[in-house]
Amino acid sequence: MFGNKVLDKFLVNPGKKCKLKSFPTEWDGGDAFKGKSDAEAKASAAKVLADNLDELAGAQAKLYADDRWSVLLVLQAMDAAGKDGMVKHLTAGLNPQGCDVYSFKAPSADELDHSYLWRIMRVSPARGKITIFNRSHYEEVLVVKVHPEYLKRQKLPEEVITKKIWEERYDDINNFERHLARNGTLILKFFLHVSKEEQKKRFLERLENPEKNWKFSSHDLNERQYWDDYMRAYEDALSATSTKWAPWYVIPADDKSTARMLASSILTRAIDGLDLEYPKVSREEKLALDESHKRLLAEK
Repeated sequence: MFGNKVLDKFLVNPGKKCKLKSFPTEWDGGDAFKGKSDAEAKASAAKVLADNLDELAGAQAKLYADDRWSVLLVLQAMDAAGKDGMVKHLTAGLNPQGCDVYSFKAPSADELDHSYLWRIMRVSPARGKITIFNRSHYEEVLVVKVHPEYLKRQKLPEEVITKKIWEERYDDINNFERHLARNGTLILKFFLHVSKEEQKKRFLERLENPEKNWKFSSHDLNERQYWDDYMRAYEDALSATSTKWAPWYVIPADDKSTARMLASSILTRAIDGLDLEYPKVSREEKLALDESHKRLLAEK
């Protein structure tokens, strides 16, 4: 439904400075939804999402059978931006056998004994699979940058903790992602861009609705105090690591249905571009299949 011209509006152009104020946290659907009521727009968004998920399910089957490419989708966002719901909807029609989802919390003691990319490398997608990271290696240039005291827990030699550490980590990440891309991994990175006002609304909903109390953490509220610091950290990271081989998209996330519609549109477009196909059988294999077909039909 949406062409490249529309979807590329949400792309962080490689080599360009990212200013999050230039990206909306809300989007009305542009010309495709022009003149529609809120209810009609939501229904249209749901229809686009459903169509995309049908297409994605078919593409996943080809991806798995083709067994040459893999897909890595990275999701980053502030708390309550809708990452979990995004994962739930994008994977709703996928075959679990060909899809993996990983969430990254604070590093364990074992993980801290390795490079910060080690735990990411271990679960990078296998050929034929779609892998989704719910948070990722970018925590190391976001949370850790906002809270540099966390570096002390990483057992790093003092000599490597210099003023250039963030630029060095951007380089490490770009090189790691380029390595994956060079070996057949399609990489897409989505920043779910929620406004501070919408985050407050969702936090209040979690506090006021007993069925959502479990979703709220006082830690999330503490981190909200660092909002401006996080926005600067995101701008720096997106500017430094949106590349041709692993681009960032800033997805307006104040409306969850819009965010899911756009993310699924960008994902299906990218996978379609891989020109996947089912493996072709040889002449000998075709003869064997024909023989098996005859034997089954001959059974009494």
